[in-house]
Amino acid sequence: MTLNQTFHTSIPPSLGWRGAVRLQYDQVQAKTRLASAWHQAPLKVQRPFYPESDSICHTVLIHTAGGMVGGDRLSYQVNLAPEARAVITTAAASKIYRNPEQGTEQTIELNLESDAYLEWLPQETILFNAAQFKQILRVNLAPGARWLGWDIYRLGRTARGERFLEGQWRSHTEVWQGDVPLWIDRQWLPGNATILDHPHGLNGCSVVGTLAWLGQSVERELIHELRSLWTQANLPGEVGITRLQQGLLCRYRGHSTADVRQWFTQVWNDVRFYALGQVACPPRVWQI
Repeated sequence: MTLNQTFHTSIPPSLGWRGAVRLQYDQVQAKTRLASAWHQAPLKVQRPFYPESDSICHTVLIHTAGGMVGGDRLSYQVNLAPEARAVITTAAASKIYRNPEQGTEQTIELNLESDAYLEWLPQETILFNAAQFKQILRVNLAPGARWLGWDIYRLGRTARGERFLEGQWRSHTEVWQGDVPLWIDRQWLPGNATILDHPHGLNGCSVVGTLAWLGQSVERELIHELRSLWTQANLPGEVGITRLQQGLLCRYRGHSTADVRQWFTQVWNDVRFYALGQVACPPRVWQI
């Protein structure tokens, strides 16, 4: 089942940018290569590179417009052939500008064939006050395929004293392996002070993050190890780690994108070693 068969956009087709990316990865003689890359403005794809080994292809996506405004709709489709391995990130933080009249939408479809491996690691998304943003993510895993992905959101430009008091953020994620749902997650956050400040809402926090690892069962020892990473880091904020039937789930609620990125990177490193026997290799573009 494809993304277009499952979800329907709510944005009229005549408004805003229609950016798109289509990537196809193959595996030939133990090397993963970007066999085809098609993009439509304002999205672009950098030349793939191999900072670790030929087996893992790193790719950086660029949004040349700098941010999304009312009516924009972006779509991504990534296909990995059997045994292909890839890391995909973005060149900079994504910005969702104030759009009280027209919402913005991003759809992502990731298809992994047997024994493929994908790490989907975008940089953070900044929601300006009065932004309306919806993300739909569907991951289709064949037997033996594994996926690690994260999302980090900053609600309001807090450095300017801005809070997310208007607008809304929606997120709909589904991860399937064949006809079996491994994880379905729906989130909705309308911008208002009550939800931002309530202990059962964001408890005054402006940054939230989710990391998911799906497609492989994990031992309890790994969960304990990941929890200890947060304790040892001694960072402010709140986190939770849940063991799933075929993976794990990490949540963050706090005030710092740097802190959540640090913790998620440590989790990613441990999961990568658990899954592949290799340490993680953070993309250099994160240091710019």
